[in-house]
Amino acid sequence: MKFQNSILGLCGVAGAVTFSVSAEEAQQIKTLREVVVVGQEPILTQPSIETARRRINLVPGGVDVIDAETYKTGRATTLQDALGFSPGVFVQPKFGAEEARLSIRGSGIQRTFHLRGIKLMQDGVPLNLADGSGDFQAVEPLAARYIEVFRGANALQYGSTTLGGAINFVSPTGHDAPPVQARLETGSFGYLRGQASLAGANKRSDYYVSLSHFSQDGFRDHARQKNQRLFGNYGLRLNDNLETRFYLSYVNTDSELPGNLTKAELESNPRLAAPANITGNYKRDFTLTRVSNKTVYHWGDQRLEAMLFYSYKDLFHPVFQVLDVASHDYGAELRYISHATLGGRKNILTVGFSPGRGTAKDDRFRNVNGARGARTNEREQTSVNLDLYAENQHYIQPATALVAGAQLSRASRKLKDLFLADGADNSLNKVYYGVSPKLGVRHEINAQSQVFANISRSFEPPSFGELSGGPTVTPVRQQTATTLELGTRGASNGIRWDAAYYYARVKDELLSLTDPRGNPLGTINADATLHQGVELGLDATLFKRLVFRQTYMWNDFRFRNDPVFGNKELAGIPKHFYRADLVYRTPEGFYFGPNVEWSPGKYAVDHANTLFADAYALLGFKLGYRVDKGYAWFIEGKNLTNEKYAASTGVIANARGLDSRQFLPGDGRAVYAGVEWRM
Repeated sequence: MKFQNSILGLCGVAGAVTFSVSAEEAQQIKTLREVVVVGQEPILTQPSIETARRRINLVPGGVDVIDAETYKTGRATTLQDALGFSPGVFVQPKFGAEEARLSIRGSGIQRTFHLRGIKLMQDGVPLNLADGSGDFQAVEPLAARYIEVFRGANALQYGSTTLGGAINFVSPTGHDAPPVQARLETGSFGYLRGQASLAGANKRSDYYVSLSHFSQDGFRDHARQKNQRLFGNYGLRLNDNLETRFYLSYVNTDSELPGNLTKAELESNPRLAAPANITGNYKRDFTLTRVSNKTVYHWGDQRLEAMLFYSYKDLFHPVFQVLDVASHDYGAELRYISHATLGGRKNILTVGFSPGRGTAKDDRFRNVNGARGARTNEREQTSVNLDLYAENQHYIQPATALVAGAQLSRASRKLKDLFLADGADNSLNKVYYGVSPKLGVRHEINAQSQVFANISRSFEPPSFGELSGGPTVTPVRQQTATTLELGTRGASNGIRWDAAYYYARVKDELLSLTDPRGNPLGTINADATLHQGVELGLDATLFKRLVFRQTYMWNDFRFRNDPVFGNKELAGIPKHFYRADLVYRTPEGFYFGPNVEWSPGKYAVDHANTLFADAYALLGFKLGYRVDKGYAWFIEGKNLTNEKYAASTGVIANARGLDSRQFLPGDGRAVYAGVEWRM
């Protein structure tokens, strides 16, 4: 154990351990140490999960690292499967598929489709389009080694200053992935999923490639899904201090959209699809090709990271209209990190510059049974973002660090109207500026536990979904917020915790509204809103073999003296949300135990607070066997009591107390099974 700790210290994963040995033992350790260091040379472009945990613990705020092994013990398809136990992350599949409602601290609370308010990344490179929107199908949980979650302004080191923060999916490499791996899952509602990967490495290069397929008929009518995804990376060590890595991903995804039901329909037959979604053959199909490069130069206690990326997306999306959109997005990022001491004290400085540009040709047609009819609109959209950020962490005492940082942002949104209906020109050219400062403190109680506090400002320009998502182009203002956060994380006597309280005063919150039938009405700015809440994660190991894992969220999101809605709750997300599992694990690799998901109170579907989704509780059970090499398997039951519930809802301004087609039923009782083999 002493020898093992010394090797870890030498590799930079843990601090060196000093101990006394005989001359003969010292010679043996010296010889072995030299062999191990050569074989375990650190990867510059792709930090190990141990390094990621060590780095993320330096952040004075809500952060989390999710080991992919924790969710590969069961079905691993939706973002809820991967992120469901990350404190503060609210994620609910919309109809049992990959399309989900993802929100952190109420980010994009009104956005009932796709993603906004969170910077989604793959290996540190943005997955969002340049206007800030994003697609959940662009990530593959099975092709991740770990996932980093930065809540709120704690993502400043990645140049993100949104209210929600950032999520980074980090790929395996040839150094840490099995040489050969294959996985097959099957289950209820015609579910079928397969994934295989190859990996290899030598002293100077490595590669990893993953190919996956997913399809299902779906719990509901008109809910078929299928996709194929390719993810790969190739790393080349040019010398001891310089490494470059190339990334390639390709996604081909087709999704039928069953739409929303009324509350009465959900309670009588949640398998139904909305009638208009069937007659209009509502779908969302796209292909996405993405290439990127990350190059890192490391010298002494400094490092320079340079990134380039390009993506092309082709979307065919029959809904209330047929949307036919082709987009090109490209950008770069240059980041400098220094661990050089300042004034004789430990200091960590990060400075970065991130330019990005995206163009899209947005054609719209009448929906004729899911096919293009007469053209209704034609637009060219251009987004340009320039972000300059810096953050410095200085240790005023060995256990206490002050953090100060800021980001300067310029975002332009240009829309050129090529259709000119009735001679009216709906072109738009807006430029948004933001200054987002951050100040924080982190104190280490001991080697395992810490407390932290920070105050920050966030900045979010509108996406084209806000600017042109309604009947007309709406030149809305940028959304800003000032957030105070207090919290603690640590471990002691078999208990791990992560707890944070945040209080955000939001100005000009972007709220996209729809009518009771679900048709978009456009976006407004709410003058003043409040987002506050508690994010809690608690894991306890009992009797050495029993692991009790819990997450809890308290979400208090409301208007502040609004002329229309007063101090009513913002619609869309439960006020209380709880998940837990209790798993018994044997030394041989077997595991089993129950799990629960609980939304204990009703929550509003409309901002006027006249229509509500009901409380619900779900029970599941999982058992399986998993080891580092060889065969693994699992069987998982979900919603075993066959509860009828709304997994998510639409968001409207005022339902006037009348039932409305705004409810997205969760899946009924389901059983899934999988087998995996790793060399």
